[in-house]
Amino acid sequence: MLGVLSETGLNRRPYVKIMQGILALAAALFGLVTIIVGSRVLAGSNQGYIVFRPLLIYNTAMGIAYMAAGVIAWRNLDRGKYAAGTIFVLNLLVLGATGYLYTTGSAVAIESVRAMMFRTVSWLVLYLGMVWMSHRNHASEFKRDANPSVHPRDHTRPAR
Repeated sequence: MLGVLSETGLNRRPYVKIMQGILALAAALFGLVTIIVGSRVLAGSNQGYIVFRPLLIYNTAMGIAYMAAGVIAWRNLDRGKYAAGTIFVLNLLVLGATGYLYTTGSAVAIESVRAMMFRTVSWLVLYLGMVWMSHRNHASEFKRDANPSVHPRDHTRPAR
């Protein structure tokens, strides 16, 4: 039961709850926008440049993962941190592949490379924000737990 209490936010400082909510909402909204834009392009909306279809499918599918990461981060900051880190690494790998394809002259537009750079940096920022808030949350829990329940003058009695 104690683990449940700490994760529901009963023991957290208000700014940790607020920042967790902001980070989670940003992740979920990023996912929603990604799904909407990706679906429109898959349905035939003209972007004005060559669309690399495998990248478009990846990004649209990742929109679902972005929304899931937002929900996870809303419920549990530590798990959200791992979800954001995983998304960052996946996007970094795809950015590397996209950049390679662009430099070798494949049908990848510079706009696609820039969009992947934006996604990768955005998820790095979300990940680092969640890591920082998780650290702050655990540090504040440690400080509260460091206070002994036995008065210092009672140090001669054994702990029960």
